[in-house]
Amino acid sequence: MDRVSDLEFFIQLVKQGSLASLARELGVTPPAVTSRLAQIEKRLGVRLLNRTTRRISVTHEGEVYLATGAKLLAELQELEQTVSSSRGVPKGMLRVNATFGFGRRHITPAIAAFVRRYPEVEVQLELTDRSINLADKAFDIGIWFGTVPDSRMVARKIVSNKRLLCAAPAYLKRAGTPLVPRDLQTHQCIVLRESDAAYGTWHLARGSKQETVKVRGSLSTNDGETGVVWALEGHGILMRSEWDVHAYIKAGKLVQVLGEWSLPGADIFAVYPERAHLSAKVSAFIDFLTTWFAREAGWANKG
Repeated sequence: MDRVSDLEFFIQLVKQGSLASLARELGVTPPAVTSRLAQIEKRLGVRLLNRTTRRISVTHEGEVYLATGAKLLAELQELEQTVSSSRGVPKGMLRVNATFGFGRRHITPAIAAFVRRYPEVEVQLELTDRSINLADKAFDIGIWFGTVPDSRMVARKIVSNKRLLCAAPAYLKRAGTPLVPRDLQTHQCIVLRESDAAYGTWHLARGSKQETVKVRGSLSTNDGETGVVWALEGHGILMRSEWDVHAYIKAGKLVQVLGEWSLPGADIFAVYPERAHLSAKVSAFIDFLTTWFAREAGWANKG
């Protein structure tokens, strides 16, 4: 028997909980199961199970074999699925999660174009105020910003994006333009409550130099689009993703401030659960988004 088959046999045996149960499941005699296990242990030179006629318990070596083996089998299954799905036709239900603002503005039209190309795919888009646990909600793909802290997720960058500080010309004329990060403490700042990050704490960096500034202002919100409206009306300085404000900056309605300082990364990723079967529909959608944003993302294609 090959090593992959041995791994599958052992994992199934532990799952069944007894030699007799596995024998019934496989349609063989218990001695046949016992013999197969003995062959594996002989090849490995260790005992994998302590067993009686009624029950089994996994040895330390068996635990290592089980845990590592299960991971290897999952990776092999994913590899085979990825290779085979490349020839498949995208079809079936595709569940996508994105945040409200970016989802409405960019993911919604992208999906409309995607289903025109792949009419056998049915897309269900759910917009939320923040990224959610995809596995818990049975989503195939999530659209996330910045770093992906969950190591169980696979992330593929679909478009570049950065955060920046901006304000209306009228506000800067009235209040002055900040020259260094600490100047922000004397300004009205529009603060967004969009995540669990420290409220009103802005992190800026220039080369190796880093500064953290606690900002304040009379207006705060959990909605980015509301923050942009307030900034356009001259109520203060706003930190916002480039995708949302680049058009206003280009039109002169907003002005970037402290442009030589960088803010925490905000690149945009398509995220999916680790070792999930990368079906043709998921693979096609990620490829489509990458191509779509290469053409449509004006903020990332400044020529």
